[in-house]
Amino acid sequence: MKKWIIFIACLVVLVISSSMTYEQQSILPELKDLLANKPFEQQLSVLKIPYWNTVVSIEERGYFPFVEFLIRKLTHFIGFGCIALGLYFVWGKRRFAGSVAIGGTTIIAMLDEFRQSFTPGRTMSGQDVLVDTVGAIVFVGSVITLRKLFKNKRQKALF
Repeated sequence: MKKWIIFIACLVVLVISSSMTYEQQSILPELKDLLANKPFEQQLSVLKIPYWNTVVSIEERGYFPFVEFLIRKLTHFIGFGCIALGLYFVWGKRRFAGSVAIGGTTIIAMLDEFRQSFTPGRTMSGQDVLVDTVGAIVFVGSVITLRKLFKNKRQKALF
């Protein structure tokens, strides 16, 4: 039951955040306070990220909007990675748990982007679905790999 609660909590956070407008989610004022000295500006200025037929960079957007963009995409990656883990653990030890978790997360990401398109100031993005899916693959893949490593170590310890 705990597994379901964690999974549902992740989905509730997703629905709430997707229902917010860009302005409601903006963390620019906080970034300007916290990062007033613009740490890593030189290193970040090398990054030029293709997104929505444009290039997102410090040069194009400025330091604070660029950092906010990176945080938003990292939030997609981590958030959907957590949703995927929730699905993985809810599915349990049945076959194809990893595939179900990753596929299910991708479907949730697509539905979320579609639903988000009805929120003022927000748009659908296939690139966000890709980031979400990569997060799911990395998180679930890491757990599967760690489980196999520990299982192999336990089996070797028995012999």
